[in-house]
Amino acid sequence: MMTKEKDWDYIARLEKAIKAKYGTEAILNPSSNWTEEKEQQYIEQLKEFAKKENIRKEQTDKVEKDGFFIAKNLITKKSKRKCPICGIYSFKARDDLYRNKYDCCFKCFIQWVENREERWLEGWRPNNDKKE
Repeated sequence: MMTKEKDWDYIARLEKAIKAKYGTEAILNPSSNWTEEKEQQYIEQLKEFAKKENIRKEQTDKVEKDGFFIAKNLITKKSKRKCPICGIYSFKARDDLYRNKYDCCFKCFIQWVENREERWLEGWRPNNDKKE
């Protein structure tokens, strides 16, 4: 079997043509310009990239909950859909408005807060036996 030997003259001509067309930097060995300072900068860039990648991964991690995959960072958020007074879960915009202002749903606002806003804002809440 015949082995193919390198044609050193062809390689020299090729390098000379590349140098003429693209300049000296095109034929230099990449490690010839590498310094210890550049190495440290590169390592710092790698560490910063790894941190950003870990943060991105944490934000996109999925967790199974009730048969569905949900982003992990959404599970830790507290939902404001459930009324703390009566426990009703609602998506209505009207309930959102009263929940933000009075920390209760519209139904509880009508029953417990309306015409008694000062007492409510001072901290009064109905007892469990009064709710029924």
